[in-house]
Amino acid sequence: MEFGMNLTAVRHRKPLVQCITNFVTVNDCANIILAAGGSPTMAEHPQEVEEAIRKAKALVCNLGAIDKVEAMVLAGREANRLGTPVVLDPVGAGGTQLRRDAVERLLEEVHFSVIRGNASEIRYLAGQQTTGSGVDVSELDEITEENLSSAVTMAAELAEKLGSVIAISGRIDVISDGKSTCVLRNGCTTMARITGSGCMLTALIGAFCGANGDAFLATCAAMTAMGISGEIAEEKRLRNHTGNATFRNDLIDAVFNLTEEQLEKGVHYEIYQRRDS
Repeated sequence: MEFGMNLTAVRHRKPLVQCITNFVTVNDCANIILAAGGSPTMAEHPQEVEEAIRKAKALVCNLGAIDKVEAMVLAGREANRLGTPVVLDPVGAGGTQLRRDAVERLLEEVHFSVIRGNASEIRYLAGQQTTGSGVDVSELDEITEENLSSAVTMAAELAEKLGSVIAISGRIDVISDGKSTCVLRNGCTTMARITGSGCMLTALIGAFCGANGDAFLATCAAMTAMGISGEIAEEKRLRNHTGNATFRNDLIDAVFNLTEEQLEKGVHYEIYQRRDS
C-alpha cells in the first residue's frame, strides 16, 4: 500500500477541507489539516454551507457539533451531488436519544465516503450491544487480539451495508471497504489522554480523502500518519519528561514534519480479503 504517496498528494494538492465540528476541538482540527498540508475552512452556518462546500475537496461532519446537524445535512447533500467525499465522525453515537436520532438522520440523508469512530460508536452503528459512555470507548467494546477477527467481520459487513469505508480507531485500528480490511498497529496510549485526538484523526482523513481518489487507501494512509506521529510525539514526551499538553503540540508538529520514508518504514499493518460465502 502506498502510504507515503498519499501524504505527498495532500501536500502537493493542498485540499480545502470543510469541517463542521465541535467547539472543543475546532482549533485542533484546523491545525492538524494545516500540518498535513491541507487547508481548513470551518463554515457551519446553514445559510452558507451549501455554497461553501462547492469550493472544498472534502467535507468532515463531526457529531460532537450536535446542534449543527441541519448544516451537516445541507452540506452533505450538496457534497454528494458534486461527488465530493464526506467523512462522518459519529461522536457519542448511541449515547443519548438525541444522538441516536441525529446519526440515523445523517445516514438516511447523506452518503458518507468514510465513517470513523471508536469501537463503541461503530458497534452501535452496526447494531451490536455497546457499553460506551459519552465519547469514550468502553473497555468491553475495545478491539483486542482476542476479538480482532469478529471486529474485522463487523467492519466489513457494515462497510458493505452502508457503502462506506468503516474506520475503527483504538489500540488496534481496523479499516474496511467491505472487500479489503486493513489492520493497523501504530500509535500510543497517550493519544487517548488528550482531548480531540479522534476528532483530529477524522479531520486528517478528510484532508487525505480530498487529495486522493481512493477513500480506502486515503483512510489507511491518514490513520497510519496519525499513529506514527503519535509514536514520534511519545518518544519526545518520554525523553523530555513532559505531559499531555506538550504531547498535543508535539503530535501536530510530528504530522507537520512527517516524511514518506517515515510512513513507509514505520507502518505495521495486515490486509484481510473478504471471501464471499
